[in-house]
Amino acid sequence: MHNPLPKPVKEHGQSLVELALSLMFLLILLGGIVDLGRAFFTYMALRDAVQEGALYGSINPTLTVEIKDHVINSGNIVPDILSSGDITVSVLGSPCTGNSIRIQAVYNDFPITMPFIGTLIGRQTVPIRASITDTILSPACP
Repeated sequence: MHNPLPKPVKEHGQSLVELALSLMFLLILLGGIVDLGRAFFTYMALRDAVQEGALYGSINPTLTVEIKDHVINSGNIVPDILSSGDITVSVLGSPCTGNSIRIQAVYNDFPITMPFIGTLIGRQTVPIRASITDTILSPACP
């Protein structure tokens, strides 16, 4: 008697290899999403801090040290990542009503937790920048 069905081919380990390859891809993707979320959270905290400094600077545009202090002391995360040297205050025009004040902050060493992403971009840290331009409300122009 002849068996018309062919014998099944043995596939030892094929499922394990497929799982390993797909799991590696998914974990890298998940790590990238986590890093992106952390970076976005840090950017938003930095932007809020710069906005606080711009608000204070719109009323007191010549008090550069105090503006920087407002930026640094505006949130819980900001004092840990910024110093006074990371913040730039510039008045566009004369420091009086109607002109603009720009506050910029740079956090140069945001750490990337996924080593594969750091390998792809060439370093394990990236800079995060925030900038706000606000209108000066006082003092009145002469």
